[in-house]
Amino acid sequence: MTHFKGSITALVTPFKNGAVDERAFQELVERQIAAGTHGLVPVGTTGESATLTDEEHERVITLCVEAAAGRAPVIGGAGSNETAYSISMAKRIQKIGVDAILSVTGYYNRPSQAGLVAHYTALHDATDVPIIIYNIPARTVVGLSRETMATLSKLPRIIGVKDATADLARVALQRRECGEDFIQLSGEDMTAVGFNAMGGTGCISVTSNVAPELCAHMQNACLGDDYVTARALQDRLAPLHDALFSDASPGPVKYAMSLLGLMSDELRLPMVAPNDAAKAKVKAALEEIGLLG
Repeated sequence: MTHFKGSITALVTPFKNGAVDERAFQELVERQIAAGTHGLVPVGTTGESATLTDEEHERVITLCVEAAAGRAPVIGGAGSNETAYSISMAKRIQKIGVDAILSVTGYYNRPSQAGLVAHYTALHDATDVPIIIYNIPARTVVGLSRETMATLSKLPRIIGVKDATADLARVALQRRECGEDFIQLSGEDMTAVGFNAMGGTGCISVTSNVAPELCAHMQNACLGDDYVTARALQDRLAPLHDALFSDASPGPVKYAMSLLGLMSDELRLPMVAPNDAAKAKVKAALEEIGLLG
């Protein structure tokens, strides 16, 4: 089974005149692989999954699998607050050829822990590919308790978690409860090095859309237990991490990539362009890091 580790990019979905910009997207995938990115996540939250149609969702994942061509694992987003829909989407993207599925906890419904166990068990039993749970209570309101995570980790194809809680204590406790083979990936760029130091093996990163080489170097340093180098790279990236979340994501990251000439900064409503202060912060961070000007 593919081991998911290192710098894994939560890819943005470029738009042009309201439609998915397929060429720009595949060029982004190529840029990621050339930069040493260890894995790709199309159509996660950063890919504006909430505003893509089903056809677009499947198309973007197809474009990613095609462009990656086996050179980096693809973890396709297939999360929903409706279990039946989540299963249906997971089955469709499984046929496309993803290496794993990323599935978010049930937003809006606020299911109980028993409901979350039932949801992920149903998804697991209906599919054949590895599943990575996405735990992001800041967006979904409901989070997975460590006890629930331990229960789910016993299912053979629930192999890991994207943990965006920024609670570093969880990493050590989850290692004890879920076992050392349970893959823990940070979902929060600013604490990614600390997360790895506590026992994580990588990050599903927003910043690596913009600075893939630096993020890959930083994660390689962590994988090699070279935390002096990793910390220096994290210090260098910190202003960019900060700027990319200075307004609603993925507005700032798309703006950054438009400044680099990689794509338009177009978003879908209800997402709108970042405010002027956020734009100035993004531009300054790109200049400071040496990516612009």
